[in-house]
Amino acid sequence: MKRTALFALMSLLLVCWGSNASGQTLTSLWQFGGLSNDADGGNPGAALIQGRDGNFYGTSGWTNEVHCTVFRITPQGTLTTLWNFGSLSNNADGTSLQSGLIQGRDGDFYGTAMRGGTNRFCGTAYKITSAGTLTPLWQFGSLSNAADGVGPNGLVQGNDGNFYGTTAGLGELGSHGTVFRLTPQGSLTTLYSFGNVAGEGVDPYASLVQGSDGNFYGTTLGGGQFNRGTVFMITPSGTLTTLWQFTGGTDGEYPISALVEGRDGDFYGTTQHVGNNVGTIFKITSAGTLTTLWQFTSGADGVGSDGALVQGSDGNFYGTTALGHIGASYFGGTVFQITPAGTLTTLWRFPYIPNFTNGVNPYAGLVQGSDGAFYGTTFSGGTNGGGAYGTIFRFCVPLNPPANQISSLSPANSDIVVGVPSVAGETYQLQYRADLAAGDWSNIPDACVSNSPGALLTVTNFGGALAPQRFYRFDITP
Repeated sequence: MKRTALFALMSLLLVCWGSNASGQTLTSLWQFGGLSNDADGGNPGAALIQGRDGNFYGTSGWTNEVHCTVFRITPQGTLTTLWNFGSLSNNADGTSLQSGLIQGRDGDFYGTAMRGGTNRFCGTAYKITSAGTLTPLWQFGSLSNAADGVGPNGLVQGNDGNFYGTTAGLGELGSHGTVFRLTPQGSLTTLYSFGNVAGEGVDPYASLVQGSDGNFYGTTLGGGQFNRGTVFMITPSGTLTTLWQFTGGTDGEYPISALVEGRDGDFYGTTQHVGNNVGTIFKITSAGTLTTLWQFTSGADGVGSDGALVQGSDGNFYGTTALGHIGASYFGGTVFQITPAGTLTTLWRFPYIPNFTNGVNPYAGLVQGSDGAFYGTTFSGGTNGGGAYGTIFRFCVPLNPPANQISSLSPANSDIVVGVPSVAGETYQLQYRADLAAGDWSNIPDACVSNSPGALLTVTNFGGALAPQRFYRFDITP
């Protein structure tokens, strides 16, 4: 539990500003391959999440069927391996962890393995506790002729409490991918099978996002009129609508990352680097109007943004690229910022020379922590195994306004309206007391936001009479 405060005498406004650093700084928190016999795993390819306990959770073993783990790491860099895959007999827990975790409403974590399992190695869905107890929930390939799909891509928990996801298809067993619903108890229903309608998308390689309208949105790697991928919407009951068919022109081609819904209600995503097309960043409305925000140049701005974007507390989007070069000098990827209007700024370049200490090739996206910093992984680099296993890093960039720092206080009749740039997933409870030096902080009823979507929150002290003096703060729970 953490707290941020704005102390206000009714005639005086004092805002506590702060940042993690005076400039952009990147700190390596963990070098994979550092535990004996590689017990910490290696080659992470999925984004981290921050749990309600304030720690970060993730997976390793993107393309490696040996070094597959679920891990927990503190913001200070202490890593604990929670599970080594292959621990269950007959590979029932799965392998090849190409997607990350989500934390369910019950506090446990849920994820998928793209390979392995007891049915033709078609992948698994699992849950794991913060203490490291893993339970397989579904073995893909269980339904006749793999009607449940092959190669799951991660999960999202819907408003109804069930989990929703996609399978990639991978061209195996005649499958071109599916959308499915999975109950917390492990009962799976296939909502949609791709490849049965001419011109629709096929082979989704990214997880879904549930929009504010209750529908789910996703991308397919292939298919569409030009066979270069699509953006689709699907209802919780399984009615699918193709929103966009990529052409391979200025809109890009072959999207491989998940979408994110911005605070404006539009969806933002990326297309990958294929051939002469070095990738794009786009936004698309729920009605299917697509706007290309940025076309990568294969130069100083990087190449290959394969991870999902994240919207920071300042309203801008942040992401990573896997490669890049300035002239003949190559580097191992970037961290970038892009405004909703499409102005891109390269914030950090991962150098190949003089060493790989900070890692290279950050294929996955970022997550903003409750401290305002961004946390991510690199697929390769680091100090172990000749730079073969990858790293975990923290990236600090001063935000304006900083996350979790109260930015405004204004009277509204007899009420006080307090604004704070929030971090998604946290709970914000407005508190007050009359004396800064003594007394207890009191919760203000009905001035609480649970599971913040991330944005500038405005919380009102409803019905509060104007006092001669009162101090305010937020009690924040991750």
